[in-house]
Amino acid sequence: MANDHWPLFDLEVHTPRLTLRYLDDTLTSELLAVAKRGVHDPAVMPFIVPWTDLPSPQMEQEAMRFYARTRADIRPDAWNLQFAAIVDGDVIGSCDLGAKHFATLRQFQTGSWLGREFQGQGLGKEMRMACLLLGFDGFDAEFAQTGLWHDNAASLGVTQSLGYTEEGRRRELRRGVPDEMVGFRMPRAYRRSGATTSRFTGCLRLERSSGSDWLPLSDWWPSACGGFVRSHGARGQTEV
Repeated sequence: MANDHWPLFDLEVHTPRLTLRYLDDTLTSELLAVAKRGVHDPAVMPFIVPWTDLPSPQMEQEAMRFYARTRADIRPDAWNLQFAAIVDGDVIGSCDLGAKHFATLRQFQTGSWLGREFQGQGLGKEMRMACLLLGFDGFDAEFAQTGLWHDNAASLGVTQSLGYTEEGRRRELRRGVPDEMVGFRMPRAYRRSGATTSRFTGCLRLERSSGSDWLPLSDWWPSACGGFVRSHGARGQTEV
């Protein structure tokens, strides 16, 4: 049954091997169990916010607060959509799409991580491709952006293989020490020059309607972008 109170709970993107599903509380709990088992070598911090340094259960509690805030703070001028990546019914990691002033800038940022036991199988690249599908073909964005530490070889390999171009470097704190963050960008035209077999399970257009309190969303995901991806509800699918 479709979720009429918070339609984002029905948001899914499918690729040949995995599904991205918008985080609810159940998925969040499963995701944090994956994180507890390990995301990266503890000697190296791949994130700007070193959330994996926190001990359990503080790590899980702070993460729950973070995910709850991102859900509550969705606004037309700033949003961050958090997804679980699922393979064969099991949560394996997470990715997110975020944007500010999307209706004007038409660009979004992505971030992601996989549990250590799921790395090295090409799933990180497939997860990023699903994010690009949703951003470009679902929301009609013009640019995708991402950032990574200069020595994050795995993320750098995925980013370069997908055709991003470097757009600049900046200094950020990494566990309290200055280090170099590298920014990348991809235009929609490049993304659409490649072939994928990703798909939407169903598409519900976010039409402007004075009869729905939900549709302030249409102010920043215009109906022209095609809108939501639903596992239940509207019939049909979009293949790209």
